[in-house]
Amino acid sequence: MDLISNEVKTDRALLVSVDTGEYDAQASLDELFELVESAGAEPAFSVTQNLNRPETATFVGTGKLAEIAELCREQEIDLIVADSELSPTQIRNIEKETDTRVIDRTTLILDIFAQRARSREGKLQVELAQLKYMLPRLTGKGIEMSRLGGGIGTRGPGETKLETDRRHIRRKMETLKDELKELEKHREMLRKRREKDGVITCAIVGYTNAGKSTLMNYLTNAGVLAQDKLFATLDPTSHALKLPSGITVMMIDTVGLVRRLPHHLVEAFRSTLEEAATSDIIINLCDASSEEARTHLSVTKDLLDSLGCGDTPIITVLNKCDLLQNDVIAQDFGSCIKISAKTGEGIDLLLQAIDDNLPLRMKRVKLLVPFSDAGIISEIRQKATLLNEEYVAEGISVEAVVDEILYARVVQWAVE
Repeated sequence: MDLISNEVKTDRALLVSVDTGEYDAQASLDELFELVESAGAEPAFSVTQNLNRPETATFVGTGKLAEIAELCREQEIDLIVADSELSPTQIRNIEKETDTRVIDRTTLILDIFAQRARSREGKLQVELAQLKYMLPRLTGKGIEMSRLGGGIGTRGPGETKLETDRRHIRRKMETLKDELKELEKHREMLRKRREKDGVITCAIVGYTNAGKSTLMNYLTNAGVLAQDKLFATLDPTSHALKLPSGITVMMIDTVGLVRRLPHHLVEAFRSTLEEAATSDIIINLCDASSEEARTHLSVTKDLLDSLGCGDTPIITVLNKCDLLQNDVIAQDFGSCIKISAKTGEGIDLLLQAIDDNLPLRMKRVKLLVPFSDAGIISEIRQKATLLNEEYVAEGISVEAVVDEILYARVVQWAVE
């Protein structure tokens, strides 16, 4: 009796790139390999063609397309992944020639996002981004579904079907936008509550797979999913961290970035990334072992600038330094902190840097409060970070971290 295997077959993928000289095509292709692996497929082969611009009809030239078709047949390729955004016509023509399913870089990233999203907001954002991407591509699908060709003998019910699909998608998009607005209002309320309570926030941002979740886990024992995959974390998480100074800050882990992330995907997750924009301190985390480390830092910096983070203290942190063969790191990184979130190396320097960049509105004070004014102590407990409290002959000795408003009220009892 034959046993039935429950193993799901892994798709063998062929990666296709057109190098026009506009960007580092090889680095982008290397990243596409990681994206394909993160999506659960096997990147078996890659093909690159140098062109002034991609072919309008077939993305690559006809000769190269014939080579790809032959490779697909010989190597049993299940999926072709283009390292660019394809038009419906290009997808249809490549599939017709190769008899192999074709997706582009954007579809791949959307698929990974759909796999990783856990929160309601994350799922809504992914669905909205997918519908935005699908809407202008309905024409191509409509031709296959309903034989809408635009000539005599091709009009009729198919056109109605296409318009119905479009209207349905637009209605669904409006519903998703309304739901997201409600969730944004809720998050804004939480943000204002944090500000009112004097909670200091520190966001970890950076390129995907830089080790943000590993760092979060090391600092706060958060138990965040940490995997060697792109976009392992999609939904932001927050956990408290007590600094050496005694001040507690809220650490926020955000979605990772990736080069050439399509604009509408950045827009879809803009509200999530704004968690970083509204933080008091930002940690720009980078994988120091990557040859593309400078590019990764630049991608993050550009996004933070676009979100209006110019006045926010940004701490540049080079992670995975334990993987470096030597301690030589290029000087053009500028001022940075070297750490290993895996081994704990350099974490003390990072914590000190966070302490040094705390908002000026927080002050550490030592007070001697007379017993007659002891009522202020309960207010300090509620509104500030109480570090030490001791009853002495002259009154109550207190050490605390307070905001400027409370400081103005207690400074009269300050001691050296």
